[in-house]
Amino acid sequence: MGRDGRNPINHVIGPDGSALTLADLPPARTQRWVIRRKAEVVAAVQGGLLSLDEACMRYRLTMEEYLSWQNAIRRHGLAGLSATRAQHYRAATQH
Repeated sequence: MGRDGRNPINHVIGPDGSALTLADLPPARTQRWVIRRKAEVVAAVQGGLLSLDEACMRYRLTMEEYLSWQNAIRRHGLAGLSATRAQHYRAATQH
C-alpha cells in the first residue's frame, strides 16, 4: 500500500530514472551492497514502495544504516554511497 494506506504503489522512479517495482529490488539476502542497490532501496522507501520498517526487516538493516544511505544521497548524490567516498566525506566533515 501507499504511505496513506489507501492507494497501492506499483512502482517508483529508480535512481537511473526507470520504473522500479518490488520485483526489481535487490534480493532480500543481498550481502554485497553496491551503490545501485543502496540507491534502489532508498528510492523504494522514499517513493512509498516499501516502508522504512519493511526495508530494514527485508534487508536486515538498522535504521541508522538506512538513514546513512539516505543522507549520503541527499548530501553527495549517488557517489556518496561508495564506501571509500563515505570515508572521505566523513573525514571532510570532521575538520
